[in-house]
Amino acid sequence: MLSLFKKEDWWANWLGGLFIAGAAFGLIRFIPKLPKWAVWQDALSVELILPLLLWGLGLAALTALALKIMGEDAGAYLKAFPAVFGLAVLAFIIGNQKTLNHYGFNNVIWALVLGLIISNVWKKPRWLVPAIRTELFIKTGLVLLGAEILFTRVLTLGSHGLGVGWLIPPIVMIFMYLYGTKVLKIDSKALVATVATCTSVCGVSAAIATGAAVKAKKEEISAAISVSLIVTVIMMVGMPVLIRWMGLSEAVAGAWIGGTVDATGAVVVAGSMVSPYAMEVAAIVKMLQNALIGVVAFCWALFFVTRVENEPGVERLGIKEIWLRFPKFILGFVGASLLTSFVLVPALGEARVDSILAITSTARNWLFAMAFVTIGLDSRFANLRKAFKGQATVNLHLVGQTFNVVATLLAALYFFKGF
Repeated sequence: MLSLFKKEDWWANWLGGLFIAGAAFGLIRFIPKLPKWAVWQDALSVELILPLLLWGLGLAALTALALKIMGEDAGAYLKAFPAVFGLAVLAFIIGNQKTLNHYGFNNVIWALVLGLIISNVWKKPRWLVPAIRTELFIKTGLVLLGAEILFTRVLTLGSHGLGVGWLIPPIVMIFMYLYGTKVLKIDSKALVATVATCTSVCGVSAAIATGAAVKAKKEEISAAISVSLIVTVIMMVGMPVLIRWMGLSEAVAGAWIGGTVDATGAVVVAGSMVSPYAMEVAAIVKMLQNALIGVVAFCWALFFVTRVENEPGVERLGIKEIWLRFPKFILGFVGASLLTSFVLVPALGEARVDSILAITSTARNWLFAMAFVTIGLDSRFANLRKAFKGQATVNLHLVGQTFNVVATLLAALYFFKGF
């Protein structure tokens, strides 16, 4: 029982649950959200400064309490937290510039870039290290992401959406794993699994969940995420142009975008460049893929425990290891989705749930921004170079994404023909 309050995975569930409960019961009514801007004078209004400070203080206090209970140095964390939060604010400001944001250079990318600049140009100061809590931030954000997956909405496309969203990702994952381990002969199977899931399911979220399940190294997860972010921006801008040239229907276009572009935000932007209906289909297909995160993480944990790490000459791992390896925050991710879909929507109605999700999604965006700041702060190009050894990681992602694009297009044409 004590372990439920001593591990970051469990605390991601508790913190995510607190945010959802706070929004549902009206205890959290507002979380500041920085505006889009064209001229720098509009980037940060005076009226937002106090709400930002209060939000930062509240978030610092809540996460510091979790760390204190886990036996960590909460005092050192609180001293360093303002720097991480401040960099997240700066990332939002830069990423909300309308032109940059339109082309996908959003806060997530700038958060990573700012962190990378500090860690590689000046090196991260020691006093900042206690606030580098990447897993706590991003796993809590993923629990909140689960709340946004409403089954009443993701199933509106029926078997058409399931055919694209659930049929293709496992095929792509298996193809990429075999290609990475058998053809490219990448030494780290954990890296291959992380890149494969990142490419075939939903980018960053899937990479974090799978990386935890297979015990991938931090630099391996960072490598998978870095390649994914670059390719996502290219695809977000390029796919709508390609779709117009090919003359695809709105439904097929949306399904193709939703099944191939990694990040949910980029999916919405790319879909909107085609049409409002294409954007709706794309978003739902991506939600269906997001729903796979828990199942995929469990399957990878099962596969690595029973096959990869039970090779001849290696001490056999018991079935208990599957539970120990399984990312516990996935339970919160699935639980949050079930809660909003089958409890809150029937009890409160979709309009009220939308207002709750508006708050939790804003909190998620802040947590993701801070997580990417800390990923950047914790990543040195010298270490990333090892993960990119021989360009194999880039090769794996590009070949896998090409296979994904072709397979998903065929599936979209089949399942959405005449839709």
